[in-house]
Amino acid sequence: MPKIDDHSYLKICAELASCLSISLAAAKRKVELALASTGKKSLQDRKIMAEKLLKIAISDRQSKAEDPSTNLDILLKALAQDENFMIED
Repeated sequence: MPKIDDHSYLKICAELASCLSISLAAAKRKVELALASTGKKSLQDRKIMAEKLLKIAISDRQSKAEDPSTNLDILLKALAQDENFMIED
């Protein structure tokens, strides 16, 4: 993937990364993967796809009314049968 220095594209990707609680590189990769299915590669197409993914992420976040980072907290809680499990002796 070539390096893209367009400020507006990077800003949209940064907002997407922040909304999804992922890294900037992962957000750019997500845009590239979504764009790969369309066969388009121009910078303008990347901006449009990133904006579309950002709108979807914002609407999902508002409809769920919870932060994606709370999902990690829920997953990290120990189940009752696993509370006393020890990895090392």
